[in-house]
Amino acid sequence: MPAVRAAALALGMALVASVLACAALPAAPPVLRVGTSGDYAPFSHAAPGGLAGFDVELARAFAADNGMALQWVKFRWPELVPDLEAGRFDVAMSGVTVRPERSVAGRFCVPGVEGGAVVLRDDARRFATLESLDTPSARIAVNAGGHLERVTRARFPRARILTLPNAEVPDALAAGRADAVVTDVFEAPHWRRRLPAATPLGPFTRDRKAWLVAAGRPDLARRLDAWLLAREADGSLAELRARHLGLERSAAVAQPFAALVAAVDERLALMPAVAEAKRRAGLPVHAPEREARVLDAAVAAVSEAAREAGTRAPPEAAVRAFFAAQIAAAREIQLAVLAGPPGSGEPADLEGELRPALIRIGDRIGWLIARLPAGLDPERARRGALEGLSGSGAGRLSPETRKALAEAVAVLVSAR
Repeated sequence: MPAVRAAALALGMALVASVLACAALPAAPPVLRVGTSGDYAPFSHAAPGGLAGFDVELARAFAADNGMALQWVKFRWPELVPDLEAGRFDVAMSGVTVRPERSVAGRFCVPGVEGGAVVLRDDARRFATLESLDTPSARIAVNAGGHLERVTRARFPRARILTLPNAEVPDALAAGRADAVVTDVFEAPHWRRRLPAATPLGPFTRDRKAWLVAAGRPDLARRLDAWLLAREADGSLAELRARHLGLERSAAVAQPFAALVAAVDERLALMPAVAEAKRRAGLPVHAPEREARVLDAAVAAVSEAAREAGTRAPPEAAVRAFFAAQIAAAREIQLAVLAGPPGSGEPADLEGELRPALIRIGDRIGWLIARLPAGLDPERARRGALEGLSGSGAGRLSPETRKALAEAVAVLVSAR
């Protein structure tokens, strides 16, 4: 028996020692799963030793600053939204363009870059203008499943569109299988090194690029927003834009005012989908009781965001006027859509998809209002709003409604 007790005692001490040793080990850092295409220079592309590019370097910096380990998850552009919704990654960082269907699937961070789509073509005589490409005889190659495919089909509806994996698009022009290719102002310089005879047309869009976070990770999205604003403020983003994108004197995109205008633009871009959902459900555009609840919730959200940020919220009247102007603009876009024929395809679900997306954007708007710096010039804010409201929804607004919305932005800014 003494031998048995001694053995049991030894085993117990060994177990205690094992537990203490495990407790002394440092905890593994949390893992950030980052979706990337790896085929889109200068944002994310293959390089000796791994991935490189603007978004790749930013992702590594964010992970280092926040004690996180990175796990890269490859996606194909046609599967970006399904992969995000399936939970394959936490955030997509690969030069992702802000688009309505992506706003429904996830939650965009504040944009870090602005650019636009361009055409590259070999025969500048035959295709001297963008209009000359909108003909059945023109063959235009573009990345399959991404933002640029949608842009190309909308801008050149009569042309023959050839959709390919992004890495194969410039090869189609080089081999004579396409008369032109569509890319953007950032990727075009890389392609022109392989296509020395190609010359550009455009840009013919104004696009914002931002990180796309899974809808169920608001904590991560807010953390990324705050980090991006800080990196814009300390000059890190400007340095990376200059080094990777060739933007030596780029505008400070990731700062509260520009991000606020971008969020309003993103919200308005969802209004055509809201209109189609209401058309199918037989719901009215004007819903006074719901609009009143939205205004009350917006005022409360701005007040709470200011309390959390330790700042003073703008006067309630200015906040209400700002959100009321957005509601009026949203109604006008919906009515314009409903005045035309029904859209093609299955409309998004109003309650299950669109309204949650609008709430996510509205929360970001309130968070950004609380971070607007004092002393912004109202006239510059008015001009900035008019220029920045350039998305697919805002393009349907009348000049009078655009001016009213820009004026509400200027009043909000002056109230800070």
